[in-house]
Amino acid sequence: MAPAPQQPTPSETIITDASSENNNVTITGKIYTRVRLATKSDLSHIYQLFYQIHEYHNYTHLYKATESSLANLLFKENPLPLFYGPSVLLLEVSPTPFNEPKNTTDEGFKPVLTTFDLKFPVVEGQVEEFRSKYDDKSDAYIAGYAFFYANYSCFNDKPGFYFESLYFRESYRKLGMGKLLFGTVSSIAADNGFVSVDGIVAVWNKKSYDFYINMGVEIFDEFRYGKLHGENLQKYADKGKIEEETC
Repeated sequence: MAPAPQQPTPSETIITDASSENNNVTITGKIYTRVRLATKSDLSHIYQLFYQIHEYHNYTHLYKATESSLANLLFKENPLPLFYGPSVLLLEVSPTPFNEPKNTTDEGFKPVLTTFDLKFPVVEGQVEEFRSKYDDKSDAYIAGYAFFYANYSCFNDKPGFYFESLYFRESYRKLGMGKLLFGTVSSIAADNGFVSVDGIVAVWNKKSYDFYINMGVEIFDEFRYGKLHGENLQKYADKGKIEEETC
């Protein structure tokens, strides 16, 4: 589950310090985070983050998305009910506290605000590239995302979530933020009647594997991941028409 939001009271002293040099912002002491549902204003950031996870896995040659195609995928004019279609949660960071959200009726999800104590300085090295466009807070930066959508199984009478990917930019890894983001997705599932959070766990990535195990994910060794794609999938294109012509 996601950690409870933590906001400083008026009597608390904020010891976070941020210094700016050469388009970098260095955050020390405390770092403030906000997990929120992505909006159309985030398209350029989502596009860059999706590219970066392809880069991390050496799959950039497979990256075909454009901002236009992502807009059509994530922000349709007539969308499915909330969380049933492709959904992106963004985790933003700031050296100063986020304000409590005033109105989330339109978005349907209340942002989760949390504070982390830093053991070492964190450097935001792409200030302009990843500055948040969500509101008028100018010192908020996009650190990572979670991408998920509803799936269905005949073994359950309710939908679950398929957890497609979790990614953080390099500066924001090993800070505990992955637990916050995955925990938030899991909380959404539990609070809204979804029966599971499913996904692929890479056995070669021990840190990632251990992370999901520690978060409570159960691994089913008796099943293997299968995928019909590429030329093998295209063999089935217009198969009905071909069979009709050969009868």
